[in-house]
Amino acid sequence: MNKKKTVHDIDVAGKTVLLRVDFNVTFHPNTTDISDDSRIKASLPTIKYLQDKKAKTVICTHLGRPKGKVDESMRLTPVSKRLSELLGKPVAQLKDCTGPEVEKAVKAMKPGDVVILENVRFHPGEEKNDPALAKALAALAQVYVNDAFGAAHRAHSSTEGVAKFIPAVSGLLMDRELQMLGMALEAPRKPFVSIVGGAKVSDKLSVLESLAPKVNVLIIGGGMVATFLKQQGKQIGLSLVEDDKVEEAGRVVELAKKLGVKLMLPVDAMVADAFADKAKAKVVEIDKVEPTWRIMDIGPKTVALYESEIAKAKTVVWNGPMGVFEWEAFAQGTKRVANALAKLKDATTVIGGGSTADAVISLGLQDKMTHVSTGGGASLEFLEGKVLPGVAALMDK
Repeated sequence: MNKKKTVHDIDVAGKTVLLRVDFNVTFHPNTTDISDDSRIKASLPTIKYLQDKKAKTVICTHLGRPKGKVDESMRLTPVSKRLSELLGKPVAQLKDCTGPEVEKAVKAMKPGDVVILENVRFHPGEEKNDPALAKALAALAQVYVNDAFGAAHRAHSSTEGVAKFIPAVSGLLMDRELQMLGMALEAPRKPFVSIVGGAKVSDKLSVLESLAPKVNVLIIGGGMVATFLKQQGKQIGLSLVEDDKVEEAGRVVELAKKLGVKLMLPVDAMVADAFADKAKAKVVEIDKVEPTWRIMDIGPKTVALYESEIAKAKTVVWNGPMGVFEWEAFAQGTKRVANALAKLKDATTVIGGGSTADAVISLGLQDKMTHVSTGGGASLEFLEGKVLPGVAALMDK
């Protein structure tokens, strides 16, 4: 659960608040048209709360990876325009994050006003957690509110450094993320099922090891199954395998056995003769993958087994798709798992961010889940049991 103070626990009335959000939105290719504004919408409750309290809200965010210098394609103008539309009031876009012009604009703000600082990653000091930049950002406000769960695993000037200079609390989105992920890990209703997928087992080994003592069932999907299958001596054709992780995959299997956790691996798979969306594809038993074919998705028998296990769950945490879901031919596993979660009536379903959240949102099922995380890397590190610097920096309750 969230043990950190939130914006509700501190007096923000009439104060100038530096609000760190994660407005790292996606655009339609080669345009400045936002293709998914869900990250902006996710922080609206915090912004509206601050407006209701007549605070002056100075928004700070990054966009893309400009590597510490100004990149015209990563300016925040489309973001502030979209936020203006969503709030129904003008949001001024400032030309920088610090400096006399910015200070002047912030001083001129009226109660309830909202402004956005320019992309904080235009500053080389941001990703280095430069205290001078953190101090300059802190000097703009009296209170710091962090609502950027998606960036909480980074110790940057605007996510961690600022908290050393002014009182720092979590926003309402950050609070919900910590509540939902925390509840799933600390007080899950049983049976607790964790579904872990994605391309690489190396990204997920610590998550599997961290979840194993807490769950009743561990379901494995995605490209990472090949490493587990190789460990069991099965033929996997040209499937992506991380040879240096085969032994560690074996350790996860042993750990599950020792803890009495049901570890489920695919019994069949959708395979293709090339890594391409229009490749020739067919379903095979898991031990019948031919030498020139590769695993691209879990198969129908596997999906049915996974669905029946999910149907019994009271808590589900899902991180990582079941196959190459961006291509229709290999999206069935991910789609059916998402639908199995959406059908659960009396269960808590938590979707780890990143591509899993993208999959659920693209299927229009986000409202059927208890919580869809806005942070890919952050939710992964949280599930691994790591301390997130952006959270640790906030004041305790």
